[in-house]
Amino acid sequence: MITQVKFVGVPVRDQDRALAFYRDKLGFRVGTDQPFNQNQRWIELKIPKAETRVVLFTPDGHEDRIGTFFNGSFACDDVRKTFEELRARGVEFSSEPKEQPWGTFATFKDSEGNSFVLSSR
Repeated sequence: MITQVKFVGVPVRDQDRALAFYRDKLGFRVGTDQPFNQNQRWIELKIPKAETRVVLFTPDGHEDRIGTFFNGSFACDDVRKTFEELRARGVEFSSEPKEQPWGTFATFKDSEGNSFVLSSR
């Protein structure tokens, strides 16, 4: 039976720039960084307290996905506090934290223009 999501892919144009963003601004750790083919590397990032990894990789023919909305959400304990910490590190937010009946959320962009939701658990 399926037990978990192993990884989610984030399409990127510049793997070095994206790696620096996720490592230095979001605090992810490198799990794997190895050659994949002549044009790309396979970069898996670990998120503290999570088993699912984030892969910075664009499959051939999917370049049009770069800079789009990621259909998922990164979770944190305190959206407002995390918003302030990440903004201080230079992360671009497209919305301030907003409270909803289901929790608090904000949206941000990575170095490649991809949009993400940051939400409370």
